[in-house]
Amino acid sequence: MKTTIIFAHPWHGSFNKAIMDTTIKQLEIKKKDYQVIDLNKDAFDPVLRESDLALYSKGQTKDPLVVKYQRMLKDSDELVIIFPIWWYDVPAILKGFIDKVMLKNFAYIEGKTGLKGQLTSIKKTTVISTSEVPNWYLRFVAGNPIKGTFIRSTLKGVGLKNVKWINSSLTSTGKEHRRKNFLKKVATALG
Repeated sequence: MKTTIIFAHPWHGSFNKAIMDTTIKQLEIKKKDYQVIDLNKDAFDPVLRESDLALYSKGQTKDPLVVKYQRMLKDSDELVIIFPIWWYDVPAILKGFIDKVMLKNFAYIEGKTGLKGQLTSIKKTTVISTSEVPNWYLRFVAGNPIKGTFIRSTLKGVGLKNVKWINSSLTSTGKEHRRKNFLKKVATALG
């Protein structure tokens, strides 16, 4: 089994890329097999089109990247999801990944009381985000969109448990030592 890193940032000069590099270094130190889903570099199309929706209720796709990503997720026992928080939410490309890859009969089945997640072979998920607003603002003013919606609803709905979230606040405007300390926090969280 492997760790799958899902990377959702378009610029490889970003702090998010430094987070991914730190993640990879930690996995290599632990001698853990890993694979990377780099949504932007793969030119993943996040838009659900009419042709996608025609197959959606059947849990099917014609998108070869979706099939590839599903195979990668099936071969995973750990996920690391890295992204910037934009407009108090995940980037569109990550939302599209959820919409197109987490299909019925792959990621969930519909039960009498809601979704029953199928990705139970994934034992640990680490969600790592960056933001410009302070953590307290995300939690108390913005309604905690990452933990409240993305983690407790979306990820739980596909069967992911043992999810840890860490966020680097004031990422662009903060001091360099804050970013260095955050990378140490990432290394510790993955250790």
